[in-house]
Amino acid sequence: MKHVFSFLFIAFISANTFAQTTWKADPAHTQVSFDIVHLGIAEIEGQFGEFEGSITASEDDFSDAQYEMEIDVASINTGVEKRDNHLKSADFFDVENNPKMNFKSTSSEGSGDNKYKVQGDLSFNGVTKPVTLEVWYRGTIENPQSKDLTSGFKITGEVKRSDFNLGQDFPEPMLSDEVKIEVDGEFIKQ
Repeated sequence: MKHVFSFLFIAFISANTFAQTTWKADPAHTQVSFDIVHLGIAEIEGQFGEFEGSITASEDDFSDAQYEMEIDVASINTGVEKRDNHLKSADFFDVENNPKMNFKSTSSEGSGDNKYKVQGDLSFNGVTKPVTLEVWYRGTIENPQSKDLTSGFKITGEVKRSDFNLGQDFPEPMLSDEVKIEVDGEFIKQ
């Protein structure tokens, strides 16, 4: 009898392991962006052009999803080369010593129809802090051109730059402490 329970336990674990599906960010149809308020009167927007993202889930509605993202910080683009170079310097992201930004989720809970609050650890500029992101799962379709099964997500949140020692010499009236972040795009089933 003991062997039967052991076999059933292993079968149960194996079934759950195999049921998980990984979805990878499609860089051609995904944007990783941010905005910050300058001088208290205007939003400055930017994007990161190079990144890898994945979502792993066993439920079709992504209610048990795990999220991971790695961003190449040197790929920052605000549309102004001089500003981008300054953001890459030790005054801000210190790309030379901290080339990557990482997020890894630790939990997810439903917050409405196809919406989730996702907790996780965000690491960049030599600091790791817990953050909460809002995830909106927009649905899954078969891409008519590629025939890939593709899911859409909008992921938003807000972080404080002071938590990550970002631009410490630039006070709040010059740059808001709050930085809005957004990932909006398509993830392809692997």
